[in-house]
Amino acid sequence: MFASMQGRTAIVTGASRGIGRGIAARFAAAGMQVLVVARRLEDAQRTAKEIGGATSGFAADITDPEDTRGMATAALARYGAIDVLCANAGIFPRARIDEMTADDFDVMTSVNLKGTFLSVQACLDAMKAQRDGRIVIVGSITGTTGGYPGYAHYAASKAGQLGFMRCAAIELAPWGITVNAVLPGNVRTDEQPAHKTDYQRKKLVMSPLGRLAAVEDIANGAMFLASREASAITGQTLIVDGGQSLPESPSAVEESMAAAGRD
Repeated sequence: MFASMQGRTAIVTGASRGIGRGIAARFAAAGMQVLVVARRLEDAQRTAKEIGGATSGFAADITDPEDTRGMATAALARYGAIDVLCANAGIFPRARIDEMTADDFDVMTSVNLKGTFLSVQACLDAMKAQRDGRIVIVGSITGTTGGYPGYAHYAASKAGQLGFMRCAAIELAPWGITVNAVLPGNVRTDEQPAHKTDYQRKKLVMSPLGRLAAVEDIANGAMFLASREASAITGQTLIVDGGQSLPESPSAVEESMAAAGRD
């Protein structure tokens, strides 16, 4: 039996759509108070209203330290605590290395890596005062086990998140603050519906479970890492990808499916 999360407070960045929205909704369904953070206030407020419960919207540019400090201040003013931070906000525009500009690289790392750092830093005073906190970073398997042409800057930013996570886990442990990451593979979202692109079809072939993970799967992983039951887990990654990162080649999945009579 999991301990109740009723009344605990979470901040979720990049929460107006996709994985972030799913995580915010999962937290709210567990009875948590959730600050839904997005770049545009109208998007954040709309999402908070759609999710319902004790949620509210806040606009922040996570690459701006003044905005991230304002985000933490708003959570404390509205809810009185910051128990969980889910650093989800991120971008993934494609650019091959020979075509990539310095600005392309800087923007990617600024949002995905610097934004994670600033979001975490903004919440530390509150979590240290409580001597308790859960930080959940939404990374990607692209930062650990794989790669794809056109996403070198994305992979670098996601690998950087994990280096940051491991060091932060050590630094913050004396205050009872855990820092972990959930790593999605390809996910069915409104932005990337299954079977709609050649890329998605190719990745589906690599899934031993024969499906892409859903937003709800990622949200459940984040929920566990945010829970009381995860208090002894820190500096770790939880891969939620339907086994996508396991096979050496598509033939491994094909052979497994054939043996099960599912070819």
